[in-house]
Amino acid sequence: MPDRFHRYVAIGDSFTEGVGDPDPARPNGLRGWADRVAEVLAGQTADFGYANLAIRGRKLAGIIGEQVDPAIGLAPDLVTIYAGANDILRPKVDIDGIVERYDAALGRLAATGTRLVVFTAFDPGGSAIYRPLRGRFALYNELVRTSARAHDATVVDFWTMREYRDWRFWDPDRMHLGPAGHQRMAIEVLDTLGVPHDLQPLPLVDLLTLTRAEQRREHVAWLRGSAAPWVHRRLTGRSSGDGLDPKRPTLAPID
Repeated sequence: MPDRFHRYVAIGDSFTEGVGDPDPARPNGLRGWADRVAEVLAGQTADFGYANLAIRGRKLAGIIGEQVDPAIGLAPDLVTIYAGANDILRPKVDIDGIVERYDAALGRLAATGTRLVVFTAFDPGGSAIYRPLRGRFALYNELVRTSARAHDATVVDFWTMREYRDWRFWDPDRMHLGPAGHQRMAIEVLDTLGVPHDLQPLPLVDLLTLTRAEQRREHVAWLRGSAAPWVHRRLTGRSSGDGLDPKRPTLAPID
């Protein structure tokens, strides 16, 4: 008999907030894989509540400092957490140091008795943009797996999901999952938890065949519209999440 969850709290950054999966009718204008998971769980129990404390742009220290205590205060029986990606992408990062702090936070969450779900980072080996950081991602993943074993946490292995090398699963900014990517991740989370569901992958849009000149123009547009603003925020110490509140700060029903 699969577990039935009644109080689900999602913790993290843009990945968990749902950036790349727009829905104007929802808080922060986003849906995302965590909402999609919550929708399935809500159909399996009459007293289900869901909170999403994630805020885009947060590094691991911010996620731990701002979200872990409020999450524990909600007494969840299911917690998902993904933290560290925004640290890994910085010019300099102490992977051992951030995962040591992550491990301590996971220990606090696990001590509550909640079902704890963590994620490995995706494999950037198929991306010319992010491939140089592949070693960082691999080290982070091994340390996270070790921590997960120590705290009896469930691991959703993003690293092994090779379909994410297809850019159709991603937002045009090439940094966040698109709707198809969020749907695929929701399916993976539910399957990993052993939760029955009827979610199906979303259809993928056929890619246009571009000439080299069109590819260059597309790349330049991406550099100006997505990469350059991201770098500018890093250089000025700002975050895309500055001034944002969690989209679901308290446990509440979800349609």
